[in-house]
Amino acid sequence: MNTGSVAQRLADTPGVARTILGAARAARGMPGADPRAMSHSWLFTGPPGSGRSLAAIDFAAALMCTDPEEPGCGKCEACRAVLGTKQHTDLVLVDPQEVIIPVDTVREVIGRAASLPTVAPWRVVIFNNADRLNNNGANALLKTVEEPPERTVIIMCAPSDAPEDFSQTLRSRCRHLYIPSPSVDNIVAQLVSEGASDHDARLAAVTSLRHVGRARHLVADPTVQKRRAVAINLAEDIFHESQGFQAVTSLLKLVDAEAKESHKEEEEAELAKLENTFGVGAKGKGAAKAQRDARSAIKDLQEQHKKRAKRRVIDNLDLVLVDLSGIYRDALMTKVGAQVEMTHPDFAGLSGELAQRVSEEGLLECQSAISYCREQLTQNVGTQIAFDGLVGRLRRACL
Repeated sequence: MNTGSVAQRLADTPGVARTILGAARAARGMPGADPRAMSHSWLFTGPPGSGRSLAAIDFAAALMCTDPEEPGCGKCEACRAVLGTKQHTDLVLVDPQEVIIPVDTVREVIGRAASLPTVAPWRVVIFNNADRLNNNGANALLKTVEEPPERTVIIMCAPSDAPEDFSQTLRSRCRHLYIPSPSVDNIVAQLVSEGASDHDARLAAVTSLRHVGRARHLVADPTVQKRRAVAINLAEDIFHESQGFQAVTSLLKLVDAEAKESHKEEEEAELAKLENTFGVGAKGKGAAKAQRDARSAIKDLQEQHKKRAKRRVIDNLDLVLVDLSGIYRDALMTKVGAQVEMTHPDFAGLSGELAQRVSEEGLLECQSAISYCREQLTQNVGTQIAFDGLVGRLRRACL
């Protein structure tokens, strides 16, 4: 599998490429490398979808690469393992699905970080969505970040435009690297290389607001495509009496079902593996105690699954609101005659209709209503209450 070199993969962000490759050269002690370029603890921030975790993987490949001349060559066995399957034995990838990264997970990772790499020059620990570390998790990780093991690099990735949004105690111990959003052309090239048509790839890149992961889902997953369409069409539904409230109820059911179904097979496999570990159904000496232990472990795993599903629902509802906000933004740009690229070019008819029917002030009120709903979701307001309130505010702004 040809993954491309790290330099090629980061060509769209030359500043990021210089920092990562400079650090990798310093880690090797290559001639001319600045030894100050290397650090054991990093914080990668950037807008949602900017590719923070991909940059972290690229950094890991550059550190583990076995090519003597080019860190992150993309051709050696180590690079293929890190960049391709992400299954290198010295790569520890923490990709939390829950609302909060459990402190037990942090402690487990600390144990793995403390051991020397087995085959690579470095062991690399990557925390995706590290903003989900609560105070307990951050405090547990603090000593390891302050004094990392000699051959370990820790990279924390947080979806933020500014490092100030991340844990202050950890931030002050890390070198910060900002990852900007990739260009539309860069995302299109990635998606086309994965089999998407140029038209579908370009639409996904634009309408996802240059969010790499979401663009990938948009071209490949009909469920995501349907959710986007339903969200955008809500702007039309609010003009038809109770239809807006009915549409919201259907949308919430769709998102809830998607959150459960998207990981159903994976969670069933986790459950089956756990049952097999405890020998569920076995008989004989000690079986009763084993069954009690199994029931407790299964209950804990099922609770984890519920927490993960809750997080997916929150994340997907936020994407619904981003999509809905985009159509009102397009309508406002059309109304004022701004010559800018539309967020939803395939819904130009709807945005044009909104521009004719709703005043500038009304369109701005719609944006404010959506922002308020997003805030409510972070404050544990019931989703049905928050979205019914949104429909009411949109109707008041538009009618």
